Amino acid sequence: MNLDALFQQIQFTEKQAREKRCLIQQAKLNISRSCEKINQIKEELSTAKMKLETEVSWCVCSKHNNEMHYIYKYMTHCFRSRFINALKKKASATKYHSTKKTGTRKMTEEEDNFTKEVTEFNNEYGLTSNRELLIKKKIKTELNDLENEIALLK
Repeated sequence: MNLDALFQQIQFTEKQAREKRCLIQQAKLNISRSCEKINQIKEELSTAKMKLETEVSWCVCSKHNNEMHYIYKYMTHCFRSRFINALKKKASATKYHSTKKTGTRKMTEEEDNFTKEVTEFNNEYGLTSNRELLIKKKIKTELNDLENEIALLK
């Protein structure tokens, strides 16, 4: 092998190394962007959770069953639409990065954490159970208590 061929081989190898470093750098940048998007989605879910908590606490104090029923349905619908939008954003971010081999382990961990947090949130607020019946029972007991107090005051 002569020197020119060796020199060309070295240049070609260096070019390949630069290209691979560039691809790795781009993948790292994409992963950090995805992490930022995931954190933003988590923040949106947290604010939605706080808003739902305040609205639910207001509804528990309400005396009218129909109003509570419609408000609960509206809140549930809003939460579900926000949740679906957040999942779509997450899915699009995940889809973009799932084709890249570097960083897939980190994305899988983020997906697992996200799914775990959403499941805990749903279980904590009973979004997977029949929450409407629980609220109706609470209202009935509160109305009975108030009627008993009225009867005692007479």
